Amino acid sequence: MLLHATRPARTSAPTPLALADLTALTRRIAAEVQAGRHPVHIDPLRRWYQLLRADDFVDVWLISWATEQAAELHDHAGSLGALTVVSGELLEQRWMGDGLRPRRLRAGRSVGFPLGHVHDVGNPAPAPAISVHAYSPPLTAMSYYAVAAAAGSGEPGARLRRTRSVLVESGSSEGVG
Repeated sequence: MLLHATRPARTSAPTPLALADLTALTRRIAAEVQAGRHPVHIDPLRRWYQLLRADDFVDVWLISWATEQAAELHDHAGSLGALTVVSGELLEQRWMGDGLRPRRLRAGRSVGFPLGHVHDVGNPAPAPAISVHAYSPPLTAMSYYAVAAAAGSGEPGARLRRTRSVLVESGSSEGVG
């Protein structure tokens, strides 16, 4: 006889840092960027990025986004993540189980993303954007995705289809964003 409902197992990342820690870290580094402590370059041809911190627990990246630059739809494998927009505006497209949902991230906004978070981030605005990103533990693998229509069952919605997975070397910019 079942006396209680079973609970799903809790999922936690292999890191001592929580999403709140990563978000606070990106805010602190964003303030340093605003104060001019970290130079930023805007490259009109591709996203520019600079690794600001790398240790056994976290990688912190500074990224600039010219107009229409975007990351590909991706996850961060076994890493938690956070970002803070330093200036400009970014558009995050998040997978919500049945499709992508947009979220505008304006200067000063910080967001965290848990394990399993699939998103694309880009700058659709005419002005450049700058952001700070942190991943813990540091990225070691990433998967990239495409959104496909629901299989011919007549069911509404969409599904996520993995297109490839890559291993990320320490300090590599693969998947930053």
